Amino acid sequence: MKEEKRSDQAMYDFYGKMPLKRAIPLGLQHVLAMFVGNLTPLLIICGACGISGSEEFAQLQVSLLQNAMFVAGVVTLVQLYAIGPIGGKVPIIMGTSSGFIGVFKSVADTMGGGLATYGAIMGASVIGGLFEGVLGFFIRPLRKFFPAVVTGTVVLSIGLSLISVGINSFGGGNGAKDFGSVENLLLALFVLVVILIVKHWTKGIASNSAILIGIIAGYGAAVIMSLILPTTGITADGTEYTKAWVLNWDKVAQASWISIPEILPVKPVFDVRAIAPIIIMFIVTAVETVGDISGVIEGGMDREATDKELSGGVICDGIGSSFAALFGILPNTSFSQNVGLVTMTKVVNRTALATGAVFLILCGLVPKLGAIVSIMPQAVLGGAAVMMFSSIVISGIQLITKEKMTAKNLTIVSVALGVGYGMGANTAILAQTPQAIQLIFGGSGIVPAAVVAILLNIVLPDERK
Repeated sequence: MKEEKRSDQAMYDFYGKMPLKRAIPLGLQHVLAMFVGNLTPLLIICGACGISGSEEFAQLQVSLLQNAMFVAGVVTLVQLYAIGPIGGKVPIIMGTSSGFIGVFKSVADTMGGGLATYGAIMGASVIGGLFEGVLGFFIRPLRKFFPAVVTGTVVLSIGLSLISVGINSFGGGNGAKDFGSVENLLLALFVLVVILIVKHWTKGIASNSAILIGIIAGYGAAVIMSLILPTTGITADGTEYTKAWVLNWDKVAQASWISIPEILPVKPVFDVRAIAPIIIMFIVTAVETVGDISGVIEGGMDREATDKELSGGVICDGIGSSFAALFGILPNTSFSQNVGLVTMTKVVNRTALATGAVFLILCGLVPKLGAIVSIMPQAVLGGAAVMMFSSIVISGIQLITKEKMTAKNLTIVSVALGVGYGMGANTAILAQTPQAIQLIFGGSGIVPAAVVAILLNIVLPDERK
């Protein structure tokens, strides 16, 4: 009984000792929460470069997806345990960043696509990652530009931008022919209800594994639905399609058991047309990572992040992204989805998160494991994601209200969210601006909100005592 109590307390202690039987389910729910998001940016950019959907590049794409899981696991372990100055020893899961999608798509359009363009993106990521790594060493003198009101506004923007992603998954995922169907909505709602029941009507390991239990219940519900409901539908033009909630077991059967990740599957190309905009995006990513680390420390540990944690975290972001590029993978940064999971469960134990990282590495080495997770219906993920992403918003609010809400602080939050986030969330407003502006500010509301908050914090006078 005493040992069980100690294990329960260890969940909320980063350095706490936890038995594997308790750590594994807690780590596994992190993998399930980020699995699809870790692969989606890669699929989007492969499509933008024209290296997906054809037999010529089919094996390359499989190799890249495999590498994406392997790299995310390795970089996460470095973030958790640190190698010298690389790694903040913070409860952060690392993964393929979706923040670069806008910039990478613009680069693909500018350079005309193809394998050479993808190689240019990798070359720029190597240089940009090293640049962010160097930037991480200067976090201490730069920290005065990131008080709680600024980092809180960034965290709040991250949460707000992710809620729409969660709702898209809730309806079946972008591009689903049956998006918003009753089946997708009921499946997502079922997962959300299971999570709420397990979270608030159970105790101990069950309560803390609510997300995992909800997702497993979602898999079970999808299996039952496929036995009693039609699994295909007809579009308006008469084309037959498979419904988004149907589990594709053929994908699992076709996946191999063992495969070694390939280094340099795409040769890096160093082209200034790709390097210039991507380096700017790495600066923005550093600010976002500061927000993520601040959010996870505030939400999971009820304190502010230290200079050492922020510095090590940003350095790991940069070096991890350069490492990822050598495996043909997009930049690896702190995963905001998992910040929401930590904030919601308060489970910050390093061993628990490390088991998730090891599972990611196994998914890279054993493609069948990865295939089982990759067939998860988007509606199942959406049922969990809506709650997780909303908790990031709460973390942002907690950070903002940590200090007295002076006139200056109110102005920073109001203008950054109103003008900054609003401008990024409605990208059509930037359609007539130079391409460089669209590249930097058009990807999401996070970037402009962060820039506005930082500038106002510098420009506005402090309150008179």
